Amino acid sequence: MSYELPCWRQSTTQKPKGYANEVGEAFRSMVPKAVVWLSYGVSSSYVLADAIDKGKKAGEVPSPEAGRGTRVTLAVVDTFVWQSLASVAIPGFTINRLCAASLYVLGSMTRWPLTVRKWTTTTLGLLAIPVIVHPIDRSVDFLLDSSLRKLYPSVGKPSSS
Repeated sequence: MSYELPCWRQSTTQKPKGYANEVGEAFRSMVPKAVVWLSYGVSSSYVLADAIDKGKKAGEVPSPEAGRGTRVTLAVVDTFVWQSLASVAIPGFTINRLCAASLYVLGSMTRWPLTVRKWTTTTLGLLAIPVIVHPIDRSVDFLLDSSLRKLYPSVGKPSSS
C-alpha cells in the first residue's frame, strides 16, 4: 500500500492558531501564566483539527487497494506527531529560551527599566517566529523521515510546503 502523506503548514484560515503558543511565549514576561497556557491550548486544538482533517482527506482518496483504515490512521498519526513537534513543542521551547536568555542578558548588561527589557524581549520573540519556522519544519521532516516514517508500509516522502 502506498500513498502520499499530507503536506504541512498549509495556507488555511486555521494556520494562525498554530502560532498561538509562540506568541504566548513571546509575551510570557508580560502576561499571566494562564494566558501562556491558553495559547498552548489554542495551538493544540489546531494540531488536533489538522490531524482530523488530514485523516478525512486520506479517507477520501480513491484507491483500488484495500487498507483505507491504515491510510487514515497513518495520516492522522503522522500529522499529529509532526504538528505537535513542529507547531507546538519545538517552537514553544525555542521562543521560551530565546526570550528568557534575552531578558537575562538585558538585565545583566543594561540599566534599562524592567518594562523596556520586557518589551524588548517580547519584540525579539515575535521577530524570531518567522525565522525559526522553516528550519524547525525541515528538522522535524528529517527526524520523522529518519524514525517514525520508516515504520510506515511503503509510504512516499511527504510533500512539505
